[in-house]
This record gives sequence, C-alpha cells and structure tokens, in this order.
Amino acid sequence: MTNPLFDALFAPLAGRNDPFLILPDGGAITGMEFHAMCARAAGAMVEAGLKPGDRLAVQVAKSPTALALYGGAVMAGVVFLPLNTAYTAPEVEYFLANSGAGLMLADGKSEAALAPIAARCGAQLMVLNADGTGSFAEAMERATPLPTPAARGAGDLAALLYTSGTTGRSKGAMLSQQNLLSNAEVLVHEWRFTADDVLLHALPIFHTHGLFVATNVMLLACGAMIFLPKFDTEAILAHLPQASAMMGVPTFYTRLLDDARLTRELVAHMRLFVSGSAPLLAETHTDWEARTGHRILERYGMTETNMNSSNPYEGERRAGTVGFPLPGVEIRITDADTGAALPQGEIGMIEVRGPNVFQGYWQMPEKTAAELRENGFFVTGDLGMFDAEGYLHIVGRQKDLIIAGGYNIYPKEIELALDAAPGVKESAVIGVPHPDLGEAVLGVIVPQPGSSPQPEAILAALAQELARFKLPRALEIVDELPRNTMGKVQKAALRDRFGNRFTA
Repeated sequence: MTNPLFDALFAPLAGRNDPFLILPDGGAITGMEFHAMCARAAGAMVEAGLKPGDRLAVQVAKSPTALALYGGAVMAGVVFLPLNTAYTAPEVEYFLANSGAGLMLADGKSEAALAPIAARCGAQLMVLNADGTGSFAEAMERATPLPTPAARGAGDLAALLYTSGTTGRSKGAMLSQQNLLSNAEVLVHEWRFTADDVLLHALPIFHTHGLFVATNVMLLACGAMIFLPKFDTEAILAHLPQASAMMGVPTFYTRLLDDARLTRELVAHMRLFVSGSAPLLAETHTDWEARTGHRILERYGMTETNMNSSNPYEGERRAGTVGFPLPGVEIRITDADTGAALPQGEIGMIEVRGPNVFQGYWQMPEKTAAELRENGFFVTGDLGMFDAEGYLHIVGRQKDLIIAGGYNIYPKEIELALDAAPGVKESAVIGVPHPDLGEAVLGVIVPQPGSSPQPEAILAALAQELARFKLPRALEIVDELPRNTMGKVQKAALRDRFGNRFTA
C-alpha cells in the first residue's frame, strides 16, 4: 500500500533543488531541504512512540519547521491536529482529552501551563519554538529520518480539525487523505497553478485556508511560497513584487487598500488574488479592482469540506457571490425543515456532497448523523441561493456563527463568560458588520438590578479566559433583551439596533 497524500504532495520535493519556501530575511529552503525536514520530523514522531492513526496535537508559531510537522505527520501516518495559537490552556485541554492525542507540541512559553493538562490527558508534551529551538527540535536533530512513508489508504484519516456549533461541545472533523488530495487537485486545475507560481503566504497554518488550501495547492503544483509568519502590511508590500498569487482573508485586502503604496504598478505582474474564510464586502471587491485592476476571486469552503465553490478563473468574478460548485462537488439548496430540494432562486440550506466532504465527527455519531445525510450530503448550516446564472449566494447562517478576520467565533461560549461576570444578569453576543474584519463580535449585556457593570473591567477579565480573537470589540448595556413569545432572544433585532456600531 502506498501513501497517496505523501506521494502526491511531499515526495516530489526530494528532487527539487530550487526554493520551496522563501523566507522573510531573503533566505530560502529548497524542496530537497524541506523534504529532509519532514523525514526528520516523521522520525522524531515515531521515536516518540506515535504509530499510524495516532493523533498529534500542535500549537506552535508559524515557521518552516512547524509546516514540516504536517509533512512529517503525513509521512508517519499520524493524524495531524493543528490548534489555534491563541487558544488558552483551559481551551486546549478539551481538544487533548477528546482527541486522545499521544503527543502535543507547544511553544516554550506555554509549557508550564500545559504540562499538568497534558499529564491529565495522557499526552507527552514537547516544545517547538518559532526560532527552531526546543525539545522536539532537538529530537528531530537526533532522530533517524523515516526512510519510507507509512502505508496509508485514501480513506485513512490525515487530519482532525475542530470546529463548533453555537452550542454544545467542539466537534473534531475527520478529514481523510482523499478529502485533502481531491480538493487540492481540483484547485490547482481551476485556479491554474503551475510550478512557475510563487504564492505570498501570510495565513496561519492551524486553519484549513492556510494549511489545506494554500500549502497543499503549492505542494501539488510544485510551486514556491513566500512564507511570512503573519500578515503585516509592510512585509506584504515588500514581497508582492516577488509573488504571482496571494490567498488571504478580507482583512488582508481592506488593510492593503488603506495604504497608498498599493498601486496598479505594484501588482501589475500578479496573476491571482483569492479571498475566503469570511464574507468579502462588495465594496472591498470594487475598491480593489479600481485601485489595482485585479478582480479578487472569492470562494466558499469550510472546515468539514475544504473548498466547495469558486468564482471562475476565466469569466466573471461576481461580487457578493461565491461562484459555482467546483468540479466533482455537488451543492444543493434545501428546505431547512424537510430537507426537500428547492428550485433556483429560493433561499434555503446549503448542502454539499463530494470527495472533499469529511468522514464525520470524531466520537460523535449523533452529531455526524444529524449533519451528514445517508446520501452523502453535508448540511452546512449556511443559508444560500443560486441566481439565474448559477452563481451561489450565501445570505446568512442558520446558526449564529460569527466570522471575524477569518476566525470562526461561537457566541454561546462568550455569552457564558459574560453571564458569569460581576453585575451581569444575562447577555447576547452577535456579529455586526466591520470595515476591516468583515464581522466583529459585539456583546450586549443586561445588568443585575442595582448593579452598574463596567465594560472595560469585564473585557479585561475575559481576556484571561478567552482567546483574543473571541473577545467582543465592545459591550452595549441594555435594560432587557428582545424576546419572542417563546422566550427566545431575538438576535436579529439586536443586529438591527447595533448593526452600524462599527461602520457609522
């Protein structure tokens, strides 16, 4: 048995003497050098006791070595579990416990906080710092590089990515080798990537967008990446002349538009700008074209499916839409209550079927059965419609998921924290339009009788409990929350009332 994902993405690097990763300081890592890093990472994983099918949890800063962990995991047959670097230690504990990860790699700054958690969860804890130091880096240096990839099949798990609903526990989306490889193959073809492309990569690599879209596409195309640790306007402007393509979230584009140095001349050589992970405002779309002469290609994907649809590479990239279903991917609009297919032009639930659709939720058969139909269609929770020309429009979410700056944020978790704050009777958390983030988190709180909660103090306390990207941008105080006759909070009314909080 072969290892399809490794054979397609990583094995070709072994013969590449040209740069694969171009570093911010002007240095480069060749394909051959990166392949060797992956083999050493795989060897260190095996020597740490991981076997094919075991889970590796990773919460480390973006770096070439951090990316090599992904290649090493694929080579060793280990299931890769990347975690947002902003998650706090209490948040990480759930993922470790639920996944049963045998090894966790973390930044040295988090070691003291995570050590007792890892011990409780039965996981080894090793350190990998952004500068390439730490106990796992030392283990990689000592390790015997894995000589051949572990035997894996197309249906074997390659990654476990945690997502969540607005209520309940986080869910681990099980992604197979076929899920990841099939999507990369389609995107390389549809977006016309070749070995001549250089992708400007400023996305995080704990997220589908930066890891399984950007990285997998460039690996499969045998291209190169300008590998920046994060988005920084100065760095992006400095490196754009070396690139042919960029993938980003809407925030990237709004911040670049704020800089007068973004000109047609600066990006005249660029081939493609892609946006995803959050809705792109039509205003950003038109402003970008007016400034640069390029129309951003917007697409639609999610953790459970990778990419589902895309505006065309050749043809009209229509602002406010996410284009057409990708080849091999079926998208249908259904009645949210009955599941019956709806005709073109009607708004309903978006359902997706194809080789990109995940295998189900880790150890959650009930959730899997509720969201993954027997006929293979995945119920996304997004509401949308197809227009007369076949473009898919996403008009909202059945759940109250907030996407700010490309990050998924779930109101219930923040509401529970707000409700526990001194002087707060109850709360509601909503997403409202934001010119930079697409959406921003806004908390609405009702004081306890006789209390005067202080928003700044509450937010300061929440910062110790929640990842920074989850924190409300502001708190509004109201006398009561609007409710329907059944007592359910009417968040639509709150969005109507406070929708211009950050745009007025």
